Amino acid sequence: MKIDLRKLIGVHGDTIPFSGTVDLSAEELYGARPFQDPVTYSGEIVNHLGILRLTGQVQTTYHTCCARCLKDLEIPLSASVDVVLSRDENAEEEEDVFPIENNEIELEDILIPTLILQVDMTYLCREDCKGLCPSCGCDRNESVCSCESKQVDPRMSVLAKLLEGNEGRQD
Repeated sequence: MKIDLRKLIGVHGDTIPFSGTVDLSAEELYGARPFQDPVTYSGEIVNHLGILRLTGQVQTTYHTCCARCLKDLEIPLSASVDVVLSRDENAEEEEDVFPIENNEIELEDILIPTLILQVDMTYLCREDCKGLCPSCGCDRNESVCSCESKQVDPRMSVLAKLLEGNEGRQD
């Protein structure tokens, strides 16, 4: 959504409220399409003594899976936005400052990156998730398998054989 800032520039104390939705269902993140629900946003742009400040909220539900047991998860995701809008071309180098081009801004260019920065690399269904068995693939949260619990790295199997021969020995 583009917002024309010409009617706000020069009028101290004036505001432009905004709200809307964005469909990000085609966007890929970490090899998946996690934004199945629309992204909603709202806020306002205020002219305070000649300084344009954009404040708002953006939220959606992030669809992913547990990093250990692969259960589907729906994570509520939200972010607050508070940036100064500047006509200065060097404004991109400063934090919390967004440059204005042709007296207008594209809201999604500010809001969506802020929301995506809230996404973690991995999520767990619960902190003590036991995950999947690496041998048979059963969910260790729901059942106990009969697979050997101690896995030996094949590269270390020679060392394991040395230890087996010394188990009964005491020096």
